Amino acid sequence: MHGKFVSRNIAIKKSTMPHRGTKNIIMKTLQLFSFIAFLFISVTSFAQTQKQTVKVWGECGMCKKTIEKAAKQAGAASADWNVESKILTVSYDAKQTDLKGIEKSIAAAGYDTKNFTASDEAYKKLHTCCQYERKTMTTTTENAAKCCSDANCCKDMKDCTDKDCCKGKDGAKGCTDSTTCCKH
Repeated sequence: MHGKFVSRNIAIKKSTMPHRGTKNIIMKTLQLFSFIAFLFISVTSFAQTQKQTVKVWGECGMCKKTIEKAAKQAGAASADWNVESKILTVSYDAKQTDLKGIEKSIAAAGYDTKNFTASDEAYKKLHTCCQYERKTMTTTTENAAKCCSDANCCKDMKDCTDKDCCKGKDGAKGCTDSTTCCKH
């Protein structure tokens, strides 16, 4: 009788203990979920990085240093301006900044970009060797005349929003009351 009692206790202990196979399955499942979570976090954080190029007027190595510094101050993770091509390549976190903000910072430093023109005051502060030939600017009225030479250009003001000639003074696209664009 004593033997039956001992074997019965062992049988109970064995049945309540998890099997090694079950423990391995749980560990592998946890590892798999951890790996999937890591991949998800990695993909979403990398998906926010933008890499773009924009033309920036300038002349020399000193310009390069100033342009790249202004881009980084505006939130660019990296900035590389090519003196020959006048093209700035920037990488930035889209949650932190955008290309518009980077261009504004560069214009504030005295350099014209494709979409923003530096103030005369900022331009005049540049070193003599950095004073480049400024980009030509047409007035909104001249742009409107070119744009609206086609009578259907802004019929009901709907097609006008995509026309570069319809930029307002603040750089916003579209026909607004503050511009003379498409007013026949």
